[in-house]
Amino acid sequence: MTLIAALTVASPTIRSSGPATELAEATSGVVADDGPVDGVLVSRTLFRHAGAAILMPANTNDDVRRRAKAAARRYDTPTLAVSPARRAAVRAELARLAPERVVVLGAASSVARGLTDALVTTDPDDLIEQHAAQRGTTLVYLGADASPDAAFTAEAAGAQVVRVPVDDPRSTGESVRMLREHPDATVRAFGTGFGDSRAFARQTRAARTQPELPGGGQLIFPGRRLVALYGSPGDPSLGPLGAQGAQASVERVDQLAAQYRPFSATPVVPAFEIIATVASSQPGPDGTYSSMIDPQRLRPWVQAAQDAGVYVTLDLQPGRADFLTQAKRYASLLAEPNVGLALDPEWRLKPDQVHLTQIGSVDVDEVNRTSAWLADLTRARGLPQKLLVVHEFDTDMVVGRDRLDTARPELQVVIHADGHGSPPVKKGTWQRVIADLPANVWLGWKNFYTEDTPTFSPARTMQVRPTPSFVSYQ
Repeated sequence: MTLIAALTVASPTIRSSGPATELAEATSGVVADDGPVDGVLVSRTLFRHAGAAILMPANTNDDVRRRAKAAARRYDTPTLAVSPARRAAVRAELARLAPERVVVLGAASSVARGLTDALVTTDPDDLIEQHAAQRGTTLVYLGADASPDAAFTAEAAGAQVVRVPVDDPRSTGESVRMLREHPDATVRAFGTGFGDSRAFARQTRAARTQPELPGGGQLIFPGRRLVALYGSPGDPSLGPLGAQGAQASVERVDQLAAQYRPFSATPVVPAFEIIATVASSQPGPDGTYSSMIDPQRLRPWVQAAQDAGVYVTLDLQPGRADFLTQAKRYASLLAEPNVGLALDPEWRLKPDQVHLTQIGSVDVDEVNRTSAWLADLTRARGLPQKLLVVHEFDTDMVVGRDRLDTARPELQVVIHADGHGSPPVKKGTWQRVIADLPANVWLGWKNFYTEDTPTFSPARTMQVRPTPSFVSYQ
């Protein structure tokens, strides 16, 4: 039986005369198994042998974690978190690493018992100097579910650790920047969420070559919350975006987004929702009851937004036309990296309907055809992920909504609740819209300056549950 207390006094620091740590060959790709992403998985991948190792309880306090992290960095030492479920895995990894000694931090006797025959101590200064062999830059990507010891072990192997909120190297500005700054780095991703190595290689190539979104990264969500002004240029009656010019709208939405930042742990990015085709009371020359704004008239707005880090969605109110036909007319604007698409079924008429007499609706197959076209455009142009917003204030506005296609990785789909009125009325609309949602959708919420009584404040809006990822103002 090892006497931990005696060893902490009797064991001097041993300084190895040669490399005590052997690092595994550096090869890019995804590493995953049936277990969690923890220090065992990372150690098994990045270390062949270690002269020392660190153990800590899986459920421990911040002080123990800080000490483990500091020791791992100083001594190039893998760290393994011990829990009842992982004791066998930790024991096997210690046997493979064959360390000369093990330092145990936090609840020492219970953590170390029966796991190793190495010398055991509770003092990190008793660790062996590892002198790990140097190699080229290695980037290790860890998702939100990775345990702290996974990061400590990767850093001990000399890797730069990149934390991402979702298992994708494109998900944040930092994760993209690291790949661009180190084009020749070995890149390892840990966890099944990253897919297979071939898919991960495609993602890393995209991160290095595609433009970024406002706020950084190439995925719409998670990682940002959009706060938008809604309206049409030159027409204040349609929303606050039309009450001033493009540059003044940028300044106004910047101020609006800033009001949300104290209440949002997720970074807040300003946005425009521009009504590009406007529902009309008259059939017009093409008989569609929809007036199309020339894309060239909207281009200065898109450019002003792009220059200021503002995301843009182009909103379609097609009347008797269909969404896909109208969307294609704006292909030149949708080819910009900061421009997505919004579909407004309230204004999608059947051949015998007129606006304000009937409320429009759309079959989900038309929405899916439009989203497929937008996804193909995004892929063909090498663009970052695009936002596709579907507006509703009742679920029957998209007929067959349960078949909404949300599987295209080029798009993030938002179901946007457009209810207005008193708080109980708005909340009732919200509950109807979010009931029985299709898989993989995000949620949007609209505040009205003149129709709501009262208009929700940013603090009250952020109390809505589930919390909306896209908030617009009309």
